[in-house]
Amino acid sequence: AFSIYALAEWFLATGDKVALEKAKELFEALERHASEPVHGGYIEALSATWSQLEDMRLSDKDLNSPKSMNTVLHVMEAYTTLLQAWPDARVRKSLHDLLVVILDHVVTDKPYTRCALFFSMDWSSLNDMISYGHDIEASWLLWEAAAALGEPELMQRTRRIALEIADGVLANGIDSDGSVFYDGNASGVLNSDKNWWPQAEAVVGFLNAHSLSGESYHLAAATHAWRFIENHVIDRKYGEWFATLDRAGNPRPDYPENPDSCKIGPWKCPYHNARACIEILKRVPVDV
Repeated sequence: AFSIYALAEWFLATGDKVALEKAKELFEALERHASEPVHGGYIEALSATWSQLEDMRLSDKDLNSPKSMNTVLHVMEAYTTLLQAWPDARVRKSLHDLLVVILDHVVTDKPYTRCALFFSMDWSSLNDMISYGHDIEASWLLWEAAAALGEPELMQRTRRIALEIADGVLANGIDSDGSVFYDGNASGVLNSDKNWWPQAEAVVGFLNAHSLSGESYHLAAATHAWRFIENHVIDRKYGEWFATLDRAGNPRPDYPENPDSCKIGPWKCPYHNARACIEILKRVPVDV
């Protein structure tokens, strides 16, 4: 999915037709091998030959489940960009079907409108964990997909859900300093650390909510999140963003004491923060 996303973006930026052909090939492969025809969506992971795996986890923090919110979210964002680069009827149908599956099965109203995380093949939720960062990211990516499809009824439904998800994060997953907590459950916040990527997604998510609602509190939430980033997350000495901070905004000890604090590593790269900056530049007037 990330390769499709990258190749389609590269084609849109450069007109490189070889990149678009590679994106098309990957789309065909994903549809042929990873799409799940009975209940919809995409299988979490397969072997190098597209055969079944006993362990489909991306990491030891994940459940060994055949479907996850994270995977279908990233397939959706890839297909949203691919549709812009290649307005093919099959891409449109795949994106439409996936968006509907996410709205029908990934989005839940328990204990408030949010996204469940891990699923059985028939979309039964397998745990009650809440990822505030994934929720605010999903809120704007869902809208991007609906806008790319341009179907009025689906856009209306997605707009409502996107705003409800953003408001759920604002009410349950935001600290008093505007930052996003790591995760929680129906009882409240469980991990109060501040990872770099939910902060980045919060700025874009709340800017998107403001564009949909016109409500000043959404704009205030985006601004508050950005101030936390400027004051705590950006490393002014060595560059890039700190990976993990404690609740007070202090960076966690660096690698090797804390492997999750790598500046760049298997789970951290400029994807979330660079994209957030690009999205902010698209959405905020230069003279603001």
